[in-house]
Amino acid sequence: MKHLATPQLWFVCGSQHLYGPEVIEQVAGHAREIAEKLDASAHIPLEVVSKGVLTTPDEIRRLCLDANGDPECAGLILWMHTFSPSKMWIGGLSSLQKPFAHLHTQYNRELPWDSIDMDFMNLNQSAHGDREAGFLHTRLRLERKVVVGHWSDEDVQQRLGAWARAAWAWHDWQGANFCRFGDNMRFVAVTEGDKVSAELKLGFAVNTYAVGDLAERIQAVSDSDTDALIKTYLDEYDVAPELRPGGERHDSLRDGARIEAGMRSFLEEGGFKGFTDTFEDLHGLAQLPGLATQRLMAEGYGFGGEGDWKTAALVRAMKVMAHGLPGGTSFMEDYTYHLAPGQHQVLGSHMLEVCPTIAVSKPRLEVHPLGIGGKADPVRLVFDAKEGRAINASLVDMGSRFRFIVNEVESVTHPDLPKLPVARAVWECLPDFKTACAAWIYAGGAHHTGYSYDVTTEMMEDFAAMAGVEVAIIDADTKLRDFKQSLRLSDLYYLLAQGLRA
Repeated sequence: MKHLATPQLWFVCGSQHLYGPEVIEQVAGHAREIAEKLDASAHIPLEVVSKGVLTTPDEIRRLCLDANGDPECAGLILWMHTFSPSKMWIGGLSSLQKPFAHLHTQYNRELPWDSIDMDFMNLNQSAHGDREAGFLHTRLRLERKVVVGHWSDEDVQQRLGAWARAAWAWHDWQGANFCRFGDNMRFVAVTEGDKVSAELKLGFAVNTYAVGDLAERIQAVSDSDTDALIKTYLDEYDVAPELRPGGERHDSLRDGARIEAGMRSFLEEGGFKGFTDTFEDLHGLAQLPGLATQRLMAEGYGFGGEGDWKTAALVRAMKVMAHGLPGGTSFMEDYTYHLAPGQHQVLGSHMLEVCPTIAVSKPRLEVHPLGIGGKADPVRLVFDAKEGRAINASLVDMGSRFRFIVNEVESVTHPDLPKLPVARAVWECLPDFKTACAAWIYAGGAHHTGYSYDVTTEMMEDFAAMAGVEVAIIDADTKLRDFKQSLRLSDLYYLLAQGLRA
């Protein structure tokens, strides 16, 4: 995956000197063992490193400041093995700028009923040590994830893993750069947004670059580099006969290959993690980048159509959360509906730019007219998406704040679409079509989305908490009356939240 660092999670254990050096030594050993087992878990994608036992305010403050300044640290996992008076943590946690999870566990799984004594009780005090910590976290209004259960349980490791993937994506956003080739589609509201607020709140920068500069990079692509990409296409895809070497439309494929090579060069040189373009600004390009965008997304770049930089950043974050998982993640658009009685479905697609990681089988490489943009017929990968549970997510600018919207959906099979030569997915919304679509519209969700079989609602909730951003969930439990009321309460909460923290 392009420009993806692999940071660490710091496992931090709290205690105090009241118990004496022998107990502290035992606590440290237990903390190391838990960190090692979490590090070895297949559910946690990042390295977990034990940072020992903290017993004084100075140690805690120093570690939190170290975490802030360490680019290798994506977040902290906190656990109070014994009782750690939480006033010691005020200075450190109030200055901490990295996300943290609170693991409410204990070293032993079962109580030794026939031998338990006060020495055992004094050593294994997580039951109330973590409550002391939890009070302070709540008193300071700190966003965190609380995971409860024995550290060896698979469900505990899965929940920590979901948080770790969100922390990974949040780490990836900090200092990230996103490139806009041209502006957004004219007169469209939802693709606009406050890029200054985004960099301040979300950590990434968005800047515009001239399409003419991209065109120069494309024109400089050598024939040998173009030939190499053509060979890759022939190896990886079912290429239409007219696009193959010697075919009557082979020049269209060569144009598509030059666009891909030029865009990749531009993005790599600039260190960008995602990009946008728009069919209204294609100066110097032979065709709208379809194949190029699909393949760059498959490499991990975020993308948003028509200048939609918020969705480009969201797709990148979802790509990072899903890294190493098999399902696939893509830019998507809710395009049109099937409203047969009892079978309400959404046909999701875009003009060209759907990522082949969600394809159910080998994509077919074809060329067809686009009908808009005024350029040559673009090449593109055509395929159906996989079946299965997925999420559709949106990031919108509400003016005073940002909002994530997440809808859980079920991707389904559908009839053949012989006259629709684009990549596509068909899904059914939870809890049902009418409730989900109404909730999405009430929440201000965009028509552009991030669509993923790997990213879960839990990951998106954790990610939104790290960003300090509202998240509206539409799932099997959604009731429209309650959902509308929660949006009203969120307006009030986010207006008042900064004053509540003091």
